[in-house]
This record gives sequence, structure tokens and C-alpha cells, in this order.
Amino acid sequence: MISTALAAGFDIVAGIVALAILDASLSHAIGAHPAHVVASLGFGIGFVFLVVGKGELFTENFLVPIAGLDHRRGRSWANLAKLWITSPVFNIAGGLVMILLLSTHHVLPDGTGHALVRNAELIHAHGTLPLFVSAIFAGALITAMTWFVEGQDTMLVRVVVAWVAGSLLALGSFNHVIVITLELIFGYRFGAHFAWTFILANFFLAAAGNMLGGLGLVTLNRLTQGKQGERSRGSA
Repeated sequence: MISTALAAGFDIVAGIVALAILDASLSHAIGAHPAHVVASLGFGIGFVFLVVGKGELFTENFLVPIAGLDHRRGRSWANLAKLWITSPVFNIAGGLVMILLLSTHHVLPDGTGHALVRNAELIHAHGTLPLFVSAIFAGALITAMTWFVEGQDTMLVRVVVAWVAGSLLALGSFNHVIVITLELIFGYRFGAHFAWTFILANFFLAAAGNMLGGLGLVTLNRLTQGKQGERSRGSA
């Protein structure tokens, strides 16, 4: 569990780096908004790595573990709590290691640091309510991605689904607890103008919103849908 959670942090940072490099490289040539669209498509690679490498991202754990939960056993609940505590901590830890390495002077191409700062400060400029609502959508989106990926037999379809979901997440800068926390840390390392306490506060805000969106809007609906399908087959 720890190794796959660490790997997921590495994967997300790879996507953030692709996002920032493309943004920095293309902004002057084609304009800020078109560059953001292309850069968001680049960010999708992080989610492709995640699915192909079977990393353990926090919000992916809102569907499969709940579906397999034995409600009558206390140990099942304890294991679920352990999973939900362990995965975000090690997602951030894995990403943080990569950020510390990549933020070393002259490792990333010129202009990448400015793009990372700009993205982080745009996130910081949002108010609490927009960030929370954005987190609800982000949680629902990635939990839905997990549902779609788990239902596919071919790796090609899984890759496409992961890439589309990751690109959409970046396109709207939706408040995913791991992605946005790592983006804020990256920006902070390059000199973004906000306190580290904002990163911590948004982590808990995003986690709450992601859980509400992932569990409340997607997992509950999908499990209900699955049970209805079983009843229909049983009565046929």
C-alpha cells in the first residue's frame, strides 16, 4: 500500500511538470488560454502513468474498497480507515520528494518555475466556497474515472479514460486534494506569495469536498445502480 501510494505521488508530479513545461513553452507563442488547454492535455499523462503503473491515489479508494466492505466486521472498517489515512499521506510524501529534487536550480527548463507560481497563485485567489465546490466535482470526477477504468478489459481504453479525466481535472483546475496540494507546494517552492498554512487548510478542505463528491455523488449512486441491476437479473 505504501509503495503504490508513493508511486502515485510521483505520477501526479510528472503530470504537473508536463503541465508547467507546456504552459511556459507555449504561452508566448499561442497565448495563455490556448496554452492552458494544451498543457492540460499534457497533464493527463500523470493519470495514464497512475493507471498503467497501478498507483494508489487517495480518491480512487472511494469506490472499490466501499464496494467490498463487510459492514458487519469492525476490522473491515479499521482497514478502510487505515487506507484513507495512509494513501493521502504517502501520495503527498512521494510527490514532495520529487518536488524537492525538481525545484533544484536549473533542473526544469526556463520559465517553468514562473508557470508553477502562476498556477498556484490562481488557485490561492479563489475563495473558500469556490474551492470547496470545485473539490466536490474533483472527487466525483476521479471516483467516476475509477468506475469506468475498473469496468474495462483492455488497457487502451483504460489509458484513454484516465487521460481524459486527468486532462479535464487540469483544464478546470479542479480542487483535487493530492493534485492541488502538490501544485501549491511546487508553487511555494518557487516563491508563490501565500503562507504555507493555506496549503494545509486547503488540503483538509479539498479532502472533505472530494469525499463528499466521490462517496456521496458517485459511489452511493453506482452501488445503488449495481444492486438494482442484480435485482432486475434475479427477477428476469
